[in-house]
Amino acid sequence: MSIAISTSLQSTFADAVARTRDALAAQGFGVLTEIDMKATLKAKLGQDMENYLILGACNPPLAHRAVDIDRQIGLLLPCNVVVRSDPADDSRVLVEAMNPQLLVQVTGESALQEVADAVTTKLRAAIEALGPASA
Repeated sequence: MSIAISTSLQSTFADAVARTRDALAAQGFGVLTEIDMKATLKAKLGQDMENYLILGACNPPLAHRAVDIDRQIGLLLPCNVVVRSDPADDSRVLVEAMNPQLLVQVTGESALQEVADAVTTKLRAAIEALGPASA
């Protein structure tokens, strides 16, 4: 099982981030957290890297269903979506969402399957709305 649902865009980084936010919103996800890895690693370690943004996306009704099934599922929430420049191609931006099926696999909780399927459908729709899939 792949850990990600992903696509590759011929886009600027800023455009890819904006389009990703819009695509997530269209599927009922809000962005609860944002981690700018490039800025953080530069500030904390003095290390340079390509643009790399982690968006913590949450669909409240689906998160509520999952937490009702297994209170510890919060350890795996929100769903991370990474928008990152391709270090091998300056004109390409990769957008990768965590595969929600991992929630079932990691926990072994079969009751989460229905929720994971719904989240997968919505995240896949958001990623597919951005452009052709690369993986």
